[in-house]
Amino acid sequence: MTNDDDHKPFLIRGYRRSDREGVRKLCCDTGFLGEPIDPVYEDRELFADFLTTYYTDHEPESCFLLEVDGEIRGYLLGSRKPLQNQLYALYQNVWLFFRALTRYFRYKPRSRRFIRWVLMYGWHEVPAQPRRVPHFHINLLPEARKVSTTRALMSAYLSYLYRSGEKRVCGQIITFESRRGEKMFERYGFKVLNRAEITRPGLFPLTRASANSATSVFRKPASFVLFFFETSGPVDQSADQNESERSANDL
Repeated sequence: MTNDDDHKPFLIRGYRRSDREGVRKLCCDTGFLGEPIDPVYEDRELFADFLTTYYTDHEPESCFLLEVDGEIRGYLLGSRKPLQNQLYALYQNVWLFFRALTRYFRYKPRSRRFIRWVLMYGWHEVPAQPRRVPHFHINLLPEARKVSTTRALMSAYLSYLYRSGEKRVCGQIITFESRRGEKMFERYGFKVLNRAEITRPGLFPLTRASANSATSVFRKPASFVLFFFETSGPVDQSADQNESERSANDL
């Protein structure tokens, strides 16, 4: 599937084994509310393991990539095998916890604060999702966050689910007061199931060395939003064809 966006063609394609490192890098480059995870947590290896390993290693057929000029600029990692995903998560969470524990005292203070936040707050701030429903999460680099690219990734995944006999799916995104991602997903037929504010009071003070973009993102009120979608037919890719593009901050 190809398209032309501001004279910049992009490609939506399935995941390949050779894409693994590129997906992991993009995960870390967008891991902190759409910005690099480094100002908050220094261990990119564990962070990418937690968020991508199941999808790339155990259900790669449910993953789709956005490619521009031969480079990965975004991805949608999905699962249509929720029971398998949940069983893997039980094992993975224990394994990653002990790996992080062995590295804890080598981490810088900001990474230790992140670990404490995950253990004390993070686990219950993520809305619970339906247990027997396929799911996905989506990340794009700032310059790739457009209605056309987001919709193309979503259309590829939803069409894949429909061909596989799936009629329902849920997805989780992070929204800010200045981003319209929530309304965009509602426009495509998703309904909000649950919402939870992300708490960060004093847990992640950023240093002067932190990127200005990360600092500005850090100060925005943010929420986890869980969406649910049900379809009775293939995705209508002709919808919104005449809609004007939003800037990166709109998504």
